[in-house]
Amino acid sequence: MYNFDELIDRTKSSCEKWDKYKGQDVIPAWVADMDFKSPPCVIEALQKRVSEGAFGYTAIDDETYDAIINFVKKHYDWDIKKEWLVFTHGVVPSMNIACQAVGGESVMTNTPIYPHFIKAPHNAQKSVIAIPIIEKDERWCIDFETLENSITSTCKLFMLCNPFNPGGTVLTKEELERLASICIQHDLTLCSDEIHADLILTPHLKHIPIASLSEEIAQKTITLMAPSKTFNIAGLQSSFAIIPNKKLRESFKKTMGNAVGGINLLAITATKAAYVYGDDWLNELRVYLSENLILVQNFVAKNPSLKLLKQDATFLAWIDATALHVKSPYALFLEYGVGLSDGLPFGDAHFVRLNFGTTKATLEKILSRMQKAIDSLC
Repeated sequence: MYNFDELIDRTKSSCEKWDKYKGQDVIPAWVADMDFKSPPCVIEALQKRVSEGAFGYTAIDDETYDAIINFVKKHYDWDIKKEWLVFTHGVVPSMNIACQAVGGESVMTNTPIYPHFIKAPHNAQKSVIAIPIIEKDERWCIDFETLENSITSTCKLFMLCNPFNPGGTVLTKEELERLASICIQHDLTLCSDEIHADLILTPHLKHIPIASLSEEIAQKTITLMAPSKTFNIAGLQSSFAIIPNKKLRESFKKTMGNAVGGINLLAITATKAAYVYGDDWLNELRVYLSENLILVQNFVAKNPSLKLLKQDATFLAWIDATALHVKSPYALFLEYGVGLSDGLPFGDAHFVRLNFGTTKATLEKILSRMQKAIDSLC
């Protein structure tokens, strides 16, 4: 058993999450960074590597490649090859590389969405075709009809986030097949951010990498994965793209050039340890996060002014606060000592994103303060 209730003082480690409100009585619940220690297997592997004392240029060894290949096969029943893997510092750099590596003048994506899905195309001097997600059967869904009708001749790339961030939707096989069909029919390359794939909280659901559906869609897809969110090692900057199509892969690598390097030696160590030995820890983490999600759902249920649709994945609750009738729900909750993510950069200022990847004790304090904020409006 792992102790996810352990309170860790992160204020003395230059922690971006906690330093944002340094010196203020504010509990941070914003950036996608959990307040748990990484798995013991990762910590022990890093300690062993550091004790060796030599930190020169380090190649990615075959054991690390095998760890990734075996993890993807075990968890997603997808057979990937070593040569398909391209390592980068993170999913965000990879998104920017994809936007530059694929032609066209515009990029399509769904909104609301993680802000870098909008920033990356703009960084590549491309316009964004934003397709709003829709509410259906109490979950956030892709509006396929609007999506297909909005494709233009200048659009060559669709950027997918699965599971949704924000929103927590896990796309079904049928939904993925429909999206794949559209991309194939309209000759769209697909960049699929699947960084939260390991954090599905609804037991009967399973993440399906869209590139695993068929050889045809695999040849049009750049899949982005990482151990960073799963095992809470974002600071080590370990990420990889899976690109089966050789021409697309070479274009991705050429765009990277010498500007973006691979992962560092400690990231290699942590990635290998996490993927080989981290499953037991991950299984218990999912249970703990599921229990935290119930606390958030119960809180929302007793407050009619808030709304939360089905949340099947991630530790990030996308809460609709429209009915509070305030200019900025984010500002209201901040006034009462909770630092949530403002919905505005994601695409809707009426929402807030709550990170419940923390101890139950901390989460209960967060929800208590949010309740006081709501009660102040009565």
